[in-house]
Amino acid sequence: MATLIKATQVSKIYHKTVVPVHALNKVDLSIEEGEFTAIVGPSGCGKTTLLNILGGLDHPTSGKVEITGIDITNMKDSDLIDFRLQNIGFVFQAYNLIPVLTAVENVEFIMLLQRKDKKERIARAYELLEKMSMLDKADNRPGELSGGQQQRVAVARALASKPRFILADEPTANLDSASTANLLDLMAQINKEQKATFVFSTHDQRVMDKAKRLVTLLDGSIVSDITR
Repeated sequence: MATLIKATQVSKIYHKTVVPVHALNKVDLSIEEGEFTAIVGPSGCGKTTLLNILGGLDHPTSGKVEITGIDITNMKDSDLIDFRLQNIGFVFQAYNLIPVLTAVENVEFIMLLQRKDKKERIARAYELLEKMSMLDKADNRPGELSGGQQQRVAVARALASKPRFILADEPTANLDSASTANLLDLMAQINKEQKATFVFSTHDQRVMDKAKRLVTLLDGSIVSDITR
């Protein structure tokens, strides 16, 4: 399988306090096409920082990150924005849906940024909402949806741009057990049927149980990498 993400000797140091904080320490990590991987570890271990760097939302202090063989480490911000738009889907803990847009408009929005044809945008948005069992909520705004429903719309939005992979930062943190189980089953199904690549950061045991690969961080370093 093709390597989608390759992090080489990635370190991140924050200088916001008197004593510098080493969030990541020379991390080496490769993610291949079709993986369902969870980056795990205790709070403060660096997993969200690593996910943000892998997705080009943050820059490493040293080391480099390659996406499909392209080095994004020193890419200009304007180029990086376009690169993320075309290649990476994001799912966040807080959903990050646009409150004034309906579910179908939220899913469509990412394709609008990609300048996709309107007919194509609408057809794909409805198709994805159907896959996420959200077709009956297509015209509802986020405030009219439960947390689990909002997160399913967020996953549909992440898939809408046909990204090379999806990064999900603590996607189940605000969900109850039933919503979590439903969401994870849907993502696992998409992973299996469409070979969509998912990389999670999480401390949720339910996500860990579903993941096919567990990468454990401790104090900014990978201490374990297990494929099951």
